[in-house]
Amino acid sequence: MKIVVAGTGYVGLSLAVLFARRHEVVAVDVVPEKVEKINARVSPIEDAEIERLFANPEAHPLDLTATLDGATHYRTADLVVIATPTDYDPVTQFFDTSTVENVIGEVLAVNPDVTIAVKSTVPVGFTERVRAAHPGAHIIIFSPEFLRESKAPFDNLHPARIVVGDTGPRGREFAELLREGAEDDDVPILLTDSTEAEAIKLFANTYLAVRVAYFNELDTYAAVHGLDTAHVIEGVCLDPRIGGHYNNPSFGFGGYCLPKDTKQLLANYSGVPQNIMTAVVDANRTRKDFIAEDIIKLDPMVVGIYRLAMKSGSDNFRASAIQGVMKRIKAKGIPVIVYEPTLPDGSEFFRSKIVNDLPAFKRYADVIVANRFDPALQDVAEKVYTRDLYHRD
Repeated sequence: MKIVVAGTGYVGLSLAVLFARRHEVVAVDVVPEKVEKINARVSPIEDAEIERLFANPEAHPLDLTATLDGATHYRTADLVVIATPTDYDPVTQFFDTSTVENVIGEVLAVNPDVTIAVKSTVPVGFTERVRAAHPGAHIIIFSPEFLRESKAPFDNLHPARIVVGDTGPRGREFAELLREGAEDDDVPILLTDSTEAEAIKLFANTYLAVRVAYFNELDTYAAVHGLDTAHVIEGVCLDPRIGGHYNNPSFGFGGYCLPKDTKQLLANYSGVPQNIMTAVVDANRTRKDFIAEDIIKLDPMVVGIYRLAMKSGSDNFRASAIQGVMKRIKAKGIPVIVYEPTLPDGSEFFRSKIVNDLPAFKRYADVIVANRFDPALQDVAEKVYTRDLYHRD
């Protein structure tokens, strides 16, 4: 089978690698540097598993090539998977799905009978709207991804579940394609209609955001009242209905998915009674306000931001919570420097200098702000401000 994957971010590249173990795969991207890296077997994103697979082609043969020319390969594809970005537009209060729609149009112009599987996160009702706009299309399905940042290939190999928004033969075929790439035999498969699959994606991520917000607000309460947050969390999480997972306080939920997905779900609730969806979006903003104010109370001369990404092992810092904290601190006139090795030393990030000489960074900053504690900061632990209790993501 020839599979074309449009978009080589975390979702697209991990799927391309998964499929390329058994099928011919062509990855399409609009960024020449990413295409060049993939063809040279260099991962364009920071992900240990992809880097491991690329580094040893003999042990891990992959039938994978990358190209800027999508149209040529769409014409001969048996399946096209779309994993292009759908950023949240604060003006429309909806995802910007233009990249997905553009690819759909390009594919159908040269291959109207091909199955198109959308993996990009979209608003509820998107697939129905696109199908109506392309009545001659053979099939367009939506299949949500549930991949953790920096763990995307692992989560494809060991998926918690496979959800495909089509109950017909093409939907079953795509579900089987995902299942055959997995290394687990007992992966639950759920076939629904596409609108239900779209809702599953947004509700799943919003539930995760609710859990993050809950433990962050628990931590805020404990900090204000001088309680030991770890003791309170332990006592709460010993209840098996709650469990001791996904409970590590942070500066707020961030990364590419949770902030935009919660806002999109809230927008989809227009005309539907609700309280929680509004509260979880507001809670994230309130948490960043509290964290910034807590740091400002320390009266720092220079604040150092240690890494912009939300998680270790990731180079993706889109919409990371620490950026919101950083902006609030700078708004008070406090100088901020940033340690972020993925950015050029001496450059600027929103007018804050990048200082990637770690000893110099430690000297210059009298408070070092870290969403997640890193052993590299152990020698200056007394300077570090973090709410990370368990030193894990």
